[in-house]
Amino acid sequence: MTDENDYKRNVSLLDATMFVAGAMIGSGIFIVSADMIRNVGSSGWLILLWCLTGLVTIIGALSYGELSGMFPKAGGQYTYIREAFGKKMGFLYGWSFFSVIQTGTIAAVGVAFSKFAAYLFPSLGEDHILLQFSSFTISAAQILTIVLIIGLTAINTLGVNHGKNIQTVVTIAKLCSLIGLIGFGFYFGANGNVWHQNWQNAFSFRKLSLDGFSNYSGFAVFGAFAAAMVGSLFSSDSWHTIAFIAGEVKKPERNIGLSLVLGTIIVTALYLLVNFVYLSALPLKEIAFAKNDRIAIDASSRLFGLTGTRIMAILIMISTFGCVNGLIITGARVYHTMAHDGLFLKKAGVLNKNSVPANGLWIQCFWASILCLSGHYGDLLDYVIFVVLLFYIITISGIFKLRKTQPNLARPYKAIGYPVLPIIYIIVASVISISLFIYKPKFTWPGLFIVLLGLPIYSYLNKKKLSNESLQKV
Repeated sequence: MTDENDYKRNVSLLDATMFVAGAMIGSGIFIVSADMIRNVGSSGWLILLWCLTGLVTIIGALSYGELSGMFPKAGGQYTYIREAFGKKMGFLYGWSFFSVIQTGTIAAVGVAFSKFAAYLFPSLGEDHILLQFSSFTISAAQILTIVLIIGLTAINTLGVNHGKNIQTVVTIAKLCSLIGLIGFGFYFGANGNVWHQNWQNAFSFRKLSLDGFSNYSGFAVFGAFAAAMVGSLFSSDSWHTIAFIAGEVKKPERNIGLSLVLGTIIVTALYLLVNFVYLSALPLKEIAFAKNDRIAIDASSRLFGLTGTRIMAILIMISTFGCVNGLIITGARVYHTMAHDGLFLKKAGVLNKNSVPANGLWIQCFWASILCLSGHYGDLLDYVIFVVLLFYIITISGIFKLRKTQPNLARPYKAIGYPVLPIIYIIVASVISISLFIYKPKFTWPGLFIVLLGLPIYSYLNKKKLSNESLQKV
């Protein structure tokens, strides 16, 4: 197997910041506010949830800076968990990362790419069924998603520069498109009455259905709160993926932490402003029940007409394209590190002639493509977010553990606000996770089962590794 030192450090601070922002800005901001409004029923709570999500994300980025400075090498979150809690816990994360977190996110964002492509080309939609076996169907949208994943995987086997350049250019393009939506949205929507109507009863927490508003009873409000945050958390996720390619970042002990903070702040601000545009363009009910939850398309139609709507659909496709590309690049680096620990397929630990883990990229491509056939966008979000939060809690807890167990380890950057801010993150993430576990068991139980399934797999791999080591000694 090839060592991680064979990676080439070609990723600058700008590139790293674009990786963070590009991985965060995918499809969610153009879709998920519809479901959030259905759960909270008011503009005030919609904005509050986006603010809370942004705050939690920035706190997480500030905390991750310390970990990235301590371990400035490929593997990111897997490495942090392994160093803090041992190989078994590290493997549980790596296993979950491969089986649902990274591959599920690639699939979910890829499905969203196809959803917006279908706006321009209806024959590519989910309702255009190509194959059917009993109740199992394969749509044109699913095939398009798989083609997208395979194509970007092939490009990224050619070297990190190809994927890096795509990511930087596409991210700048989608940042400009978001800024354009915000600027023109406020300009054209400023004179309407929609904004004032949306802010009446702005902080009434209630359910919005086609029949109107209804109040929650008892503890159901916690379930609605958690369900509403699934979308905003997913949209703000993947901010930490730059740490996975730390072996290819210039001055990683400085640039990883800095890019995390810069990227999350930029995206959080843009997300809030985009939601203000939605509220200025569409009544709450139209936001909640936009066709296929494509709020950005409906808002653009209201603000700019048919031409502007088509342009917005193209820009959203560019956005999701860039997000999928960033996720594909970063994921394979984790499998490469795990393979060196004897905890993943040995072939994933080999770099090709272009200094990238091509085998890991293709293994990831295969499983993400399978997941594309397994569910719709919303289902994939629910499966992913519970497991993601669980390991974020574990990772942030690792800061406390490592300060006790490895106090003399070099820390070029220390978590701002320690211990208060990391504790706040852990509490907020725990409350959301527990609420999801109670009120959305259909998706959280399978997620937990996938994590725990890693235990017997780890036991098998560990025994196999020990057996091989014994044979080598003989």
